[in-house]
Amino acid sequence: MDLSGGIQASLGGRYALALFELANDAKTIDQVEASLATVRQALSDSDDFKALTASPLVSRGEAAKAVLATADVLGVDATTKNFLGVLAENRRLGQLPAIIRAFRQLASRHRGETTAEVTSAHPLSDEQVDALKQQLRTRVGRDVSVDLSVDPQILGGLVVRIGSQMIDSSIRTRLNALASAMKG
Repeated sequence: MDLSGGIQASLGGRYALALFELANDAKTIDQVEASLATVRQALSDSDDFKALTASPLVSRGEAAKAVLATADVLGVDATTKNFLGVLAENRRLGQLPAIIRAFRQLASRHRGETTAEVTSAHPLSDEQVDALKQQLRTRVGRDVSVDLSVDPQILGGLVVRIGSQMIDSSIRTRLNALASAMKG
């Protein structure tokens, strides 16, 4: 069964597919997915870590040492830690956000789920995430995993992407539509 569904077309997608195959063979998909969520959160929370992954000025060796030390602090699994080391050695740490996104899609497909990318103005509570998953499950007709991100620029509401479908209930979009309507 081909789970890649076109994901391997991008560089990040090829790395994600390689990591997914390693995790699948080792039966550690859930652990790797949890570790990647931790890395994603660290990228979001730490400007230093984000700079490390994006800077062309850091040598391969220094980047590998720093990312492996960070992996130890974050407590990621061995497969993810080794993978981060490979990315550092290949100067591909800048691809981490795309790799994490693609891996989540692969893991969701493996479980028979659909992935929804959800952007909110503020972090959602566990209860809100559960309610959203239930509404999306009803709408799509199958289980939905959510990839959450926060963007204060949308002011309020949600922007949900499922495949090529987008549901935009953000306040910013509503205000822009109102402004356009008032211009006549």
